[in-house]
Amino acid sequence: MKVILRFFLIALTILALPSIVPGITVTGFYAAVVAAVLLGLLNFFIKPIIGLITLPLNVITLGLFGLVINGFLLWFVATFVNGFTVAGFWPAFWGGLIVSFIHWVGHKVIE
Repeated sequence: MKVILRFFLIALTILALPSIVPGITVTGFYAAVVAAVLLGLLNFFIKPIIGLITLPLNVITLGLFGLVINGFLLWFVATFVNGFTVAGFWPAFWGGLIVSFIHWVGHKVIE
């Protein structure tokens, strides 16, 4: 049940991103849910591998390179989901930062 709540929290965050970050568009709740599910799957399966590969860069930047990875993953998700677009790196970076922050807050509240 907690996983479903987190997915819907991320979907609502993705749905709200266009009003916060210029350059991101979402056409509807369905596109936001699909983007949230795909982003969750990428974060579960792919992000640990990317994190391991970029570990030296993460150590040098004191973990801030993880925010760049989040932005790239959000941008990557936008290439596959119809109705969810990200115009470039900076909107993806700020969108990834917001999604990560809301996910962190939601994790603390739901747990």
